[in-house]
Amino acid sequence: MTVRLNPYLHFETEARTAMEFYRSVLGGDLEISTFGEMGAEGPVPPPEGVMHAMLTTPDGFVLMASDGDPERAAGRTAVSVSLSGDEQGKLEGWFAGLAEGGEVEVPFEKQMWGDLFGMVTDRFGVRWLVNATTAP
Repeated sequence: MTVRLNPYLHFETEARTAMEFYRSVLGGDLEISTFGEMGAEGPVPPPEGVMHAMLTTPDGFVLMASDGDPERAAGRTAVSVSLSGDEQGKLEGWFAGLAEGGEVEVPFEKQMWGDLFGMVTDRFGVRWLVNATTAP
């Protein structure tokens, strides 16, 4: 196995819903383990809460998440998740999907550096930066 860096998102109680949403936008395989499956007997965290979720997409992205930590969940705005590449249609589609129910801060359009770029905070409070390089 090679070494890789993966974003790990923290939620109070909405990790399952968020990860299912990200799977609907990005595609891929989603694995979810709950606290109950791992033997936790709650009520905090609740047995149905997500102890660990991992989304592996066809494009090679790995996104992880869990429930149960209000302090970390409140700090999601301190970090952004960036998607970039040269597949304009795919990136534009991801941006549109992530924007559903969220707030577009910068529309996905041509920027001063020549690329298409947009910034959106999704319905779960996670900020995404999407950049599509354009041919010179």
